[in-house]
Amino acid sequence: MMSQLAPSDAAGRYRRPPSQFRITAADPSLSRRKLHLYVALPCPWAHRTLIVRALKGLENFISVSIASPGDDGSWKFTDIHNPSDAFLVPTSDKVNRCKTLKEVYNLRRSYDIIEIFNSSLNDVSENPDLNLSPPPLKSQIEEWNKIIYSSINNGVYRCGFAQSQEAYNTALATSRYLCGDVLTLADVCLFTTLIRFDVAYNVLFKCTKKKIIECTNLHGYMREIYQIPKVAQTCNLDAIKDGYYKTLFPLNPGSISPTIPRGCEQETLMKPHCRESLSFHGKSQEKSIV
Repeated sequence: MMSQLAPSDAAGRYRRPPSQFRITAADPSLSRRKLHLYVALPCPWAHRTLIVRALKGLENFISVSIASPGDDGSWKFTDIHNPSDAFLVPTSDKVNRCKTLKEVYNLRRSYDIIEIFNSSLNDVSENPDLNLSPPPLKSQIEEWNKIIYSSINNGVYRCGFAQSQEAYNTALATSRYLCGDVLTLADVCLFTTLIRFDVAYNVLFKCTKKKIIECTNLHGYMREIYQIPKVAQTCNLDAIKDGYYKTLFPLNPGSISPTIPRGCEQETLMKPHCRESLSFHGKSQEKSIV
């Protein structure tokens, strides 16, 4: 199971396989297609797509089926009662009525998907004016993504992020977001790792040098993004925790699951982030997201 979940090279180093299926945001037919999104809540890569789908107001155009980890390491579909709708929960396959994800498996690169959600579906989006990849910031976003992918998104699997936390904490001391005053796709990619760090990576992946809550600027930055309307609903921290500790990774053979750490409790995540002072345009940016 471990070789499937965390593939490695001959030397035992973690190596993420390249995506075998690619799509492009330049396809003019996308808004005329019937699109459906398959995700799993523990996965930070899938989480990106849920956030951008929500921020762009695409929920009514792009339906979603949420798989949950099965006992054999595969992904299955099962309806979970969700009385409050406060957070997303696993569902049945709403389109193909399949029992497992492998029956409909068609892996796409998550960054391709969020680029499409951001720029190719504005004629069906409820928030078409929000642009998470504005042309003047494109090169800066690409540079951040290169750094984030190697040192953070993949870094936690190689225990790399523990060495780079302080650099990000320092950078965010004077900048509201990674590219200045504007929330971008780079921030979305960073956030989905940060929100999982204290819950799973800090202990399970032995990234124990420092917790996110101990990095004042990083934790404030994470709280600000969490508090953007619709983002919190995509963050089912119990599902994330259980996915890592109970099923997905044989790093925890006893399946003993800890409680949600203080830095990721709802009460803590909703505390004022006080980052508005870092941006002259903070209020207009928040308004555009709403």
